[in-house]
Amino acid sequence: MASKKDMRREDLVVPYMTPPKKESEGDLSALIATTLPMAALFTRNKVMGWSAVLFAVQHWLSESPEQRATATQPAYLSVGLSLMALTVTYFQMFFPPPNLGNLRGTPPTEAGTGTEAPPAVPPSFEDW
Repeated sequence: MASKKDMRREDLVVPYMTPPKKESEGDLSALIATTLPMAALFTRNKVMGWSAVLFAVQHWLSESPEQRATATQPAYLSVGLSLMALTVTYFQMFFPPPNLGNLRGTPPTEAGTGTEAPPAVPPSFEDW
């Protein structure tokens, strides 16, 4: 039979110590300040463009010296990207797209969205 006595030695016990926490857990504001302008560029959404500018300026102003030293890109670069995304969202206001008509020869003033049915073709003289 096994002995009921505890065979562990008290002098060899090592107390548990939690490992130190890593300082670089990732910066969520840097992630938002970088990806939100790209989403505004793709969708051309003005509200998303303005919020990208606000997030980028907030990230730039709240950047600590430690974050500045370990960052892969400077925070003012995301401010520039968000300002460029905001100008792209307003391009249609300053540079309206030309109304070229469709491929069947419809004049540009009568052109629609390009998703409607093509106009009827007039009969040729051979059908007479």
